[in-house]
Amino acid sequence: MVLVLKDRVKETTTVTGTGAATLAGYVDGFQAFSAVLSDSDTTYYAISHRSSDEWEVGLGTYSSSTLTRTTVLESSSGGSAVSFTAGTKDVFITLPAEKAVALDSNDDLS
Repeated sequence: MVLVLKDRVKETTTVTGTGAATLAGYVDGFQAFSAVLSDSDTTYYAISHRSSDEWEVGLGTYSSSTLTRTTVLESSSGGSAVSFTAGTKDVFITLPAEKAVALDSNDDLS
């Protein structure tokens, strides 16, 4: 199990409830998860419902065009797994702010 972070990886999903997200294809101008991840790889993800205020950020495990929502870090559900309603969502690789290490304006590690 390897943690993978890549830029410009975004697909759609129609996941409902709190289960795994079946990835439905990449968004134009972006890469597919399958282009950068192998089975059992983990990645930080965000899912955003296009027509509602539902969203989730977490650590997921990839396998065969499916992203299992392993650990929820933040969400519109108070930090719990979102029970998504019907509709199209965007799912993409991200680096959550709480996991980032950054240099301040003086180039000091913060």
